Amino acid sequence: MNTLVFLQQPAQQGGNMSFLIMMVLIFAVMYFFMIRPQQKKQKEIMKWRESIQKGDKVVTVGGIYGVVAEVKPSYILMEVDQNVKIRVDKGSIVKDVTDIPVK
Repeated sequence: MNTLVFLQQPAQQGGNMSFLIMMVLIFAVMYFFMIRPQQKKQKEIMKWRESIQKGDKVVTVGGIYGVVAEVKPSYILMEVDQNVKIRVDKGSIVKDVTDIPVK
């Protein structure tokens, strides 16, 4: 009976090692296919938000279209109509529509 217990122990350790390797591979796949591309996209968005200039046509998260009238470090002043300006956080700007023609 004791010999059966000793024979089964090495097989279980090999199973633990393969489980550990499988977990590391799953994490690596998730990192390279999900986390890393999202981080790159976030960096591009942050870089774009920092490059916003006066006169750019932009859209906010809430769907407000306007023209950038003034740029500050944490917010922009956006003109949505003649003599109507609103202050918008830079984080809420989602799209540049300067090149899209308005009908």
